[in-house]
Amino acid sequence: MFGTLFHYPRVLARHRNGPSADDRERYLAHCAKGGAARSTLLGLAPELLAISRRLALDNGRLIPSAEVEMAADRWVRYQRRHQRVLTGRFSRERFIQTAMAWLRFLGRLQERQPATPPFADLVQRFDSYLRDERGLSSHTIHNRCWHVQAFLCWFSEQGSSIGEMRLEQVDAFLALRRMQGLSRVSMASLAGALRSFFRYAGEQMWCSKNLAGGIEGPRLFSHETLPAGPRWEDVQRLIRSTDTDNPHDIRDRAILLLLAVYGLRRGEVVGLTLGDVDWEHDLLHVSRPKQRCKQDYPLTAEVGEAILRYLEQVRPHIALRSLFLTIRAPFRPIASTSLHYLVSRRLRVLNISCRRGGPHSLRHACATRLVAEGFSLKVIGDHLGHRSAYATRTYAEVDLAGLRQVADFAMGDLL
Repeated sequence: MFGTLFHYPRVLARHRNGPSADDRERYLAHCAKGGAARSTLLGLAPELLAISRRLALDNGRLIPSAEVEMAADRWVRYQRRHQRVLTGRFSRERFIQTAMAWLRFLGRLQERQPATPPFADLVQRFDSYLRDERGLSSHTIHNRCWHVQAFLCWFSEQGSSIGEMRLEQVDAFLALRRMQGLSRVSMASLAGALRSFFRYAGEQMWCSKNLAGGIEGPRLFSHETLPAGPRWEDVQRLIRSTDTDNPHDIRDRAILLLLAVYGLRRGEVVGLTLGDVDWEHDLLHVSRPKQRCKQDYPLTAEVGEAILRYLEQVRPHIALRSLFLTIRAPFRPIASTSLHYLVSRRLRVLNISCRRGGPHSLRHACATRLVAEGFSLKVIGDHLGHRSAYATRTYAEVDLAGLRQVADFAMGDLL
């Protein structure tokens, strides 16, 4: 591998004669096989050489994470003495990131064991109860357990056992979260999760049975928060901005169309696989986590062309089945948080303002557009994957005039 990267004899000899040369060469070959560009490998090779000189790797032992961090500190001091700017390849973070990735590949990294959160066993039993006895969706279970774990972490700092829990402590946590900026809707979700947990905890005799009944969230009024999406003209402008030959734009165009045309949630986009696009029957199969089922959509020409272009020109031909991958190696499925950043950044660059700037804002824009075009709430609810018509009613508040006019509307007109 060194021979294909370096041609000057002195440079080639430096890499071949340095510590752990075979291990460094194996890792470079692994990265190249994963799709890393030549320029990336040329930058990675000297980083690995510097790391190998600062870590004792000869005896085959596991290297603790703390030792990697101490080596990174020595590396930073060395760069300071040479008056180098501590960014990019000379940064402490880059040293640690590269070293840990290499050691993990070699099976030589002794990683820190994550600390077990307080009362984790109780949260796990609550999780099992919600899944096995209540039959709730994984999305709902995750949301409730997340709220409960956050509360129990805070409660553990008070130095009390759960059997000594008082309603005043629950109220204090709710007040704290409100001060930290949680919306009324989020506060209601938090209170509901705690109420559910303490109802179960009371049945298990972990604490008083009276706690659950005393937990109150804010009163919510029907449709007090209307959906906040960008105007449809801005959505069209957003999609047009991706009509380039840039790999990021090609991939992002397909993602934005799925969000805007079908009103998909970001988790549903991230969860798409290669097999979910049925080219033979022009169908798109979408997994609905809340409903725990699959929903089929007609694959429109515009969306199909965008996905096909991404598959042919951008997506690497590797074994991963996820539809959308990162652009740069090492290739991995795009994360839900990355999808939020992708949409928010593009809206910001185009100066498109809306109350919530993430992927869900395009779902709101899709629903509001359909209401304005005269579709029934039942049809819109089916399109969005709502479990009940009540969940769709909020969009009727956005465009009352549109409900009075029913017009033929083709999906192709969305673009």
